[in-house]
Amino acid sequence: MPLDPAIAARLKRTADGLVPAVVQQYDTGEVLMLAWMNDEALHRTLTTGRATYWSRSRASYWVKGDTSGHVQHVKSAALDCDGDTILLKVDQVGAACHTGDRTCFDATELAVVPE
Repeated sequence: MPLDPAIAARLKRTADGLVPAVVQQYDTGEVLMLAWMNDEALHRTLTTGRATYWSRSRASYWVKGDTSGHVQHVKSAALDCDGDTILLKVDQVGAACHTGDRTCFDATELAVVPE
């Protein structure tokens, strides 16, 4: 069964059919990662409760945690007002980042110097 046509109609995809997905810890608001989804990845995510993404480098689907054990249990999903970004709120088990860090955004912070 494909992605619900009402949801598919709202999506604004890149030229290669993808939509960015911002992934956030559901109870703390911590931003964990950004990944890419196509219609099938979103459909699988919504129907299984497990975050499924499209790997641009491997050109294949990946279910977060299938190889690492660092599973993302999806608590909610939403589209932004333009339909060009997905927000997934998940319960992250273990590290979200492929480097082993809790989030993909806890590396070196960039300096912000107001003018």
